[in-house]
Amino acid sequence: MEFFEVINKRYSVRSYLPDDIEQDKIQKILEAARLAPTACNLQAFRVVVAKTEGRKEEISRIYPRGWFAEAPYIIAVCAIKGKGWVRSDQKSFADVDATIVMDHIILAATALGLGTCWIGAFDPKACAEVLNLDKDLEPIVLTPLGYPKGEQLPRRRKALEELVIYR
Repeated sequence: MEFFEVINKRYSVRSYLPDDIEQDKIQKILEAARLAPTACNLQAFRVVVAKTEGRKEEISRIYPRGWFAEAPYIIAVCAIKGKGWVRSDQKSFADVDATIVMDHIILAATALGLGTCWIGAFDPKACAEVLNLDKDLEPIVLTPLGYPKGEQLPRRRKALEELVIYR
């Protein structure tokens, strides 16, 4: 799939088929995450891949929408606390790096015919407990991963004129 086709095709999937995902597709998605740019190339992140089968109730503690645990996997991108590059004003870029990694994951999944949905409004404490995260990992963003069920709804986006400032 051509790059701009992937961008246009990507949407927030909120209904998933129970079908398992081929391991080669998961590996390609994880390789896209590994290749994502990070500040000073520190790669201060970890990607957690969790199967949902037999854990749907537990996983729903993280984000209590039925469709979240409907997909066969969820992926969490976590920042490694204290390991990201820090700008001169003390802004750590670990969370920025993690979001770039998730964007690579989401676009790679789309290119492979899989669905995702960017989730930021989750319970970080429940996420750490359910996914058994080390104390140095901060969950930044999650997504379900699976084959979409149903059709894509039209996406609303603002016009470029509302988003871009030329100087």
